[in-house]
Amino acid sequence: MKVEDFDYDLPLDLIAQTPIEPRDHSRLMVINKARQTITHQSFFNLIDYLHAGDVLVLNNTKVIPARIFGYKDTGAKIEVMLLKKEKQDLWEALVKPGKRVQIGTEIVFHEGKLRCQCVGIDLKSGTRKLLFTHEGIFEQILDEVGVMPLPPYITQKLEKQERYQTVYAKEKGSAAAPTAGLHFTEELMARLRAKGVEICEVLLHVGLGTFRPVQVQHLEDHDMHSEYYEVSPEAADILSRANKEGRRIVAVGTTSVRTLESLMQEKKSFIPHCGHTEIFIYPGYQFQAVDAIITNFHLPKSTLIMLVSAFMGTSLTKRAYQVAVEEHYRFFSFGDAMLIE
Repeated sequence: MKVEDFDYDLPLDLIAQTPIEPRDHSRLMVINKARQTITHQSFFNLIDYLHAGDVLVLNNTKVIPARIFGYKDTGAKIEVMLLKKEKQDLWEALVKPGKRVQIGTEIVFHEGKLRCQCVGIDLKSGTRKLLFTHEGIFEQILDEVGVMPLPPYITQKLEKQERYQTVYAKEKGSAAAPTAGLHFTEELMARLRAKGVEICEVLLHVGLGTFRPVQVQHLEDHDMHSEYYEVSPEAADILSRANKEGRRIVAVGTTSVRTLESLMQEKKSFIPHCGHTEIFIYPGYQFQAVDAIITNFHLPKSTLIMLVSAFMGTSLTKRAYQVAVEEHYRFFSFGDAMLIE
């Protein structure tokens, strides 16, 4: 398949710049694959489409303030975007301007309380390996000096930083939010539990590679980025019981989808596991774990719209996106959502 098959025209004014308040008052497009129908709801009406016994799978990753600004000894200003923790104090990162950061380059942050040295360069992706030294606890320093890494298509300042976190975020490590989860409120989740919907938490730390357009012409040539994921014993038990009993598994966001499908591909069953995944889901993929998906509207030519197309078919995906444009839905991270069942 060609990347152009997943392109679409999007008016720039439909890219949401600010989040809706309250969170669950965004719009919800409900797509029924079997009937090929599209209906329009508000997100708080999700409760009408989930049933007692359904398992709602959430990604409880938490976004770190991954954008930090420092200086070389020459005084040159350097921007660092932390992407993924390789091991203790060693991070994969993007730097700007990249040409000023070569192997051996040192960068100083926060009046010397935090420093790093470039110890490796990936020529293909342009990312750097940065080894940090610090006075005190790294995460606490990052909370002091770091900035929330909003996607580049969001140009307005975010007044409340917590609006780029889900209400159930727990485990720090993501460079971007699992944005389908931004629509949930504590109240909506309580109502879902009261209805008998079982809530299950898994973990996948989101990297920026998720949102990048695919640069190759043919999908088969695309190298997927690696992301850390984890399914706890408790989550595995919930998922395994639901699977055996024929109950629906509803994944919130493409990150939850990738977590569950990675586990089934690797282990062939819902068992506790942690590791890294490079799973690339596009049309032709046979889903093994997920029965329904809640997701946002994604960038043209991205791996995310390819995953959605794999789940509900390319023709229905194109139709849904065209309807979303015509009906002035809000797109991307702070945009509206769809339920595909």
